[in-house]
Amino acid sequence: MNERPILLPGQPHDDSGPVFREPWEAQAFAMTLALYERGVFTWGEWARALAAEVTAAQTAGDADRGDTYYHHWLAALEALIAARGVSTCAELASYRSGWLHAAERTPHGAPIELLPSDLGAENRTVDSRPAQPTARTSN
Repeated sequence: MNERPILLPGQPHDDSGPVFREPWEAQAFAMTLALYERGVFTWGEWARALAAEVTAAQTAGDADRGDTYYHHWLAALEALIAARGVSTCAELASYRSGWLHAAERTPHGAPIELLPSDLGAENRTVDSRPAQPTARTSN
């Protein structure tokens, strides 16, 4: 691969690189780099996917204050990996719903663990938002 990952326009950063408001943002960033490094997509393809997602959000009325950047990042990542066959939209929706269910059943302050029962059909909801891991699982 000849392309090098670089900061994209609008990406929150400081002098040392990207900055993240919550752990899931860093995780989404790391997953994107890992998939790029494995050749799932080129950096140009990634940049176009993210730009399309941000443009669509702005067209739909996103105020673009910077607090939604990684929501768009995650939505673009989900769309790209589904398009590449790495996962399916249904599988991504199942995990999104599972994480939400796991977060709801977890006492405040405890690590959120995703269990097989969280992925059951009774816990699936129709949700068009991108998946947002709400906390790290404990390992």
